[in-house]
Amino acid sequence: MLESLQNEKKLLPERAAEQIIKLIMENELREGDQLPNEFEMAKQFHVGRGTIREAVKILVSRHILEIRRGCGTYVCTNPGKMEDPLGFTFISDKKKLAQDLYELRMMIEPNMAALAAERASEDEIVSLQRVADEIKDLIEEKEDYLEKDIEFHTLISQLSKNSVVSNIIPVLQSGISVFIHITNKSLMKETIETHQLLVNAIASHDSKGAKRAMEKHLEFNKRKMDEIADLYEKEVDGK
Repeated sequence: MLESLQNEKKLLPERAAEQIIKLIMENELREGDQLPNEFEMAKQFHVGRGTIREAVKILVSRHILEIRRGCGTYVCTNPGKMEDPLGFTFISDKKKLAQDLYELRMMIEPNMAALAAERASEDEIVSLQRVADEIKDLIEEKEDYLEKDIEFHTLISQLSKNSVVSNIIPVLQSGISVFIHITNKSLMKETIETHQLLVNAIASHDSKGAKRAMEKHLEFNKRKMDEIADLYEKEVDGK
């Protein structure tokens, strides 16, 4: 049972927000599911409707709930996960950001790939190959492949079966998008090759091979970033 909030020391809207999260979890509500209306939650938590409104505002700001005008309150897509949790948008030096994100990705993604090789099911491997093939087709057709590239790395994180890694993936996605922007999609051939190496190693349940393949994939990225940085410095020095 969800307890009364009247005797809690925290501000009522904060406690009500915690109880709404508890309600979502206990009822196993998923993205797109509708919450009880304001009156029902106020009655359930023994608080005023104004408190529920403030609690909902708190959860909207945390990307847990969304309000659909005239329809009600719903659980967000990827509840609790912000698009830019570390404020990368406001870092002006994108080259430095890409280098720093490379270091972060090198710490996490090779081991993530190794876990995926150990834990992925055959159906999941088929899905990973499908996404790799779609990226290859987009590259060969000179189409934008950023969204699919992010999907590929997200899928590997999910195959690792580590929920913390899957929650970190928005940060890694930022690294992928920044990198593709910085390099102007100039590693298309290497992307195809290293993606396939990753799929092959995961399909063979070769954790060491998957780790090496991811390291190779990221090293290509770093090499290209360094080349771009050198060219930029020469241009600046020549002025």
